[in-house]
Amino acid sequence: MLLDQVTPEYLKLSIFLLVLNVPIFAFGLKRQGASFTLYSIYTVGIYSLMSYLIMDILPIDVSFISPLAGSDLLLCAIFGGLISGIGSGMTIRFGGAIDGIDVLSVVFAKKLGISIGTFVLIFNTVLYIICGFVISSWILPLYSIVTYYIGSRTVDFVAEGFDRSKCAMIVTTKADEIVDVLFDRFESSGTIVDAVGGYSKEEKKIVYFIVNHFQINKLKQIVREIDEKAFISLQDVSDIVK
Repeated sequence: MLLDQVTPEYLKLSIFLLVLNVPIFAFGLKRQGASFTLYSIYTVGIYSLMSYLIMDILPIDVSFISPLAGSDLLLCAIFGGLISGIGSGMTIRFGGAIDGIDVLSVVFAKKLGISIGTFVLIFNTVLYIICGFVISSWILPLYSIVTYYIGSRTVDFVAEGFDRSKCAMIVTTKADEIVDVLFDRFESSGTIVDAVGGYSKEEKKIVYFIVNHFQINKLKQIVREIDEKAFISLQDVSDIVK
């Protein structure tokens, strides 16, 4: 979008969306396969067409909603990021990507141990800082960073689910009792792993159990009722394959 602002008028955003994404999609074809790449090309084609229609053929006047809607950059950054994040998140969730950055995020985010949205945010923050120095102006780059921060959080919610699960690792000496109660209360079985205390050298067990965000307090209460000395570690789980 910044290139659209600083290049000659005949170089439209829709052209940049197509040209700049070609080499990245070629990379995505090798790493993610034909199906992912075809969905992504289709999505970018629709994205490019709609941006051309909205910006050049049928410019939308939103002043009837609010007199500030077309000139308030913060308002545009917030809702632009929200809408963009929903679009990118839905595309990634169903096996595609809306632009080249999304392709890179799908390929590299998990390998780096970060979420897709975080990868997109870091990449674009670095890019817009460079753009700020190049064009000697920080207004559009900084508002763009705001847009991508909101968009990155939205992408994570949509692509990985609003109700992200939690992995609970319960270190205890009463694993069998805890598993029995958890199965009774949640109708789901945990996995018991043998363990030894690093300091005490005492034989213990680790109960591996998956809960959703709303079940965490219930899980803690159950464990504390059975074993007050139990240690509970919680981690985010984005995917569960059965």
